[in-house]
Amino acid sequence: MARGHHVALVTDERGAKIPGIFDKAQVHVLPAGRMTRDPRSWPGALKAILAGRAMARRLNETFRPTAVVGFGGYPAMPALLGALADGIPTAIHEQNAVLGRVNRLLARRVDAIATAYPNVERLKHKYAGKVHLVGNPVREEVKALREEEFPALTDESVFRVLVIGGSQGASILSSVVPDGLGMLPLSLRRRLQVTQQCRAEDIERVRHLYADLEIPADLATYFNDVPEKLSWSHLVIARAGASTLAELTCAGRPAILVPLPSAMDDHQTANAREMTEAGGARTIPQSRFTAVELAKQMQKMALEPGALQNAAKRARGCGRPDAARDMADLLESIGPAPIMNDPLRVGPVPASLNLQGVPA
Repeated sequence: MARGHHVALVTDERGAKIPGIFDKAQVHVLPAGRMTRDPRSWPGALKAILAGRAMARRLNETFRPTAVVGFGGYPAMPALLGALADGIPTAIHEQNAVLGRVNRLLARRVDAIATAYPNVERLKHKYAGKVHLVGNPVREEVKALREEEFPALTDESVFRVLVIGGSQGASILSSVVPDGLGMLPLSLRRRLQVTQQCRAEDIERVRHLYADLEIPADLATYFNDVPEKLSWSHLVIARAGASTLAELTCAGRPAILVPLPSAMDDHQTANAREMTEAGGARTIPQSRFTAVELAKQMQKMALEPGALQNAAKRARGCGRPDAARDMADLLESIGPAPIMNDPLRVGPVPASLNLQGVPA
């Protein structure tokens, strides 16, 4: 949109409920069936996908997109199938280091495949000619951290630890991290200042644990100022979701990563690999994530001279701060010259389309 393009977001009912997801775009809700392992769900899912495809094609008649991009997940399928049927240039973006199911289904047919990692599992080599490494877009506030120095740290200064567990926290982090920090040498433990995301049912228990350890702790179920907290953090303990890693590497913050074992295709373990192999993070599988192991890894990072600063530099080397720009360049390259001021692109969608339009 910053380049003058008109944008329409096609999603399912869940995506449409996310506040502020696209404040300046038309939003359209299409049915998007989800294929599960239960064969009994397949007829209904296929019916929903085909209905969504038909509605997407009717939207194409009025919005007239020059390109359609899918960001994975079943909500992307109807719009991409509609675009393919209408001969509109298409692309998919894979945010994880394992190609997702929908992207695997469509990889052969789309014009371009954008990836967030240099090595993506389940992406066939025969598609290499249309693969473009762009990364995962991050907020401008996170990009700004890239220009800042790593927070000063001496043997006597406060050591700030940020613990984040995804959109709703992670119970295992609440269970293990306080005990692990309690095992650190007293000289290090006295310097700690912890900011931790917890589930609501865990927060009071965790608060008491830190109080008993005399470790200052700021706890919350959700942080809306993660960029600010990243700016002064010396070490981050987190899951290995795509957005989390994009922010850590862009900002250049060392981390201890605990991949979510139930993630589809174990993609979080794959996500963590690049940053870990570069030396910007240490990965602990959840099956081995104990207080003893956490304390061991933290001491290696915190007590060896220059270890954290070096890890921060290596983490930063994995960052792709221009992901949004590179993704926009890619979409412009596969589509015909856009008609920036075409009124058909910004006019109302006919009611006959039966689309739930929510123009911002």
